[in-house]
Amino acid sequence: MEKINATITGIGGYIPDYILNNDELSRMVDTNDEWIMSRVGIKERHILQEEGLGTSYMARKAVKQLLQKTGTDPLEVEALIVATTTPDYKVPSTSSIVIGRTGMTNAYAIDLQAACCGFLFAMDQAACMIQSGRYKKVIVCCAEKMSSIVDYTDRATCALFGDGAAAVLVEPTTEEVGWTDSILRTDGLGLPFLCVKAGGSVCPPSHYSIDRRMNYLHQEGRTVFKYAVTYMSDLSAQIAERNGLNNDTLNWVLPHQANIRIIEAVANRLEIPMEKVLVNIQRYGNTSAATLPLALWDFEKQLKKGDSIILTAFGAGFTYGAALLKWGYNAK
Repeated sequence: MEKINATITGIGGYIPDYILNNDELSRMVDTNDEWIMSRVGIKERHILQEEGLGTSYMARKAVKQLLQKTGTDPLEVEALIVATTTPDYKVPSTSSIVIGRTGMTNAYAIDLQAACCGFLFAMDQAACMIQSGRYKKVIVCCAEKMSSIVDYTDRATCALFGDGAAAVLVEPTTEEVGWTDSILRTDGLGLPFLCVKAGGSVCPPSHYSIDRRMNYLHQEGRTVFKYAVTYMSDLSAQIAERNGLNNDTLNWVLPHQANIRIIEAVANRLEIPMEKVLVNIQRYGNTSAATLPLALWDFEKQLKKGDSIILTAFGAGFTYGAALLKWGYNAK
């Protein structure tokens, strides 16, 4: 019996129209373009401004584009995994809303919360489902309305995040392409350093929490930076070593788009030139779980069938990981 691999066969994406650039941000908080660019490398970020629209709106836009591009009948999709840190509601799941708006009524839907590692964790789940032989078409969608949890009076965090969504179709193949290897970890150390302090069952929303702006993202940047550089670099190096990849055989590196200095550190550890690193942080900022698939969407036409891509990410929890993806098609 031939081995079943799980491969990405198409990708769709969506970013909101409104662009919040550094000049405009500098009129909202004490910062400037030079400070932001030199420290994190972000020039602008897209923000979903329209009232009454949440994460599911961007997710279904990305999914609809994916279905159209791949010519997939919505009724053929068997499962939808939505990775998000910013769900529309506590109940119901964001994925159920996407299902209801896209007509994929033969699929079941689940939300997955792994912060900025959402794409890695969701893809690993989808790959296992495909490789089991029980599923033929699984969609992984990563969507984030980070602007909904960002405090735009906090100069340390408000420049970092943006909104967006991307979705991939995962299908079986017997070719030597697809989700090839992964190292995924969660250590539980990250709670004090990267969290939203209020809004959950430990600290439900209240006048107290809202007055103290506890419903916004809290981050201790230096600590997060240190862990992110170490874990992303180490696991990427492990993936490269155990798959026999080096500068000659590795086509691309795709790190989580959180900070240009973290991206450069990962490239240095792998001894890979920046020409082989996929970077779009300057245009979108950190869209959490959506950064990796949005970059694949952005650079789709540059990717060739069989290209070896190391993806790596780090997020709240702490969650972190690296994976090897062998790209499955040439874009039309």
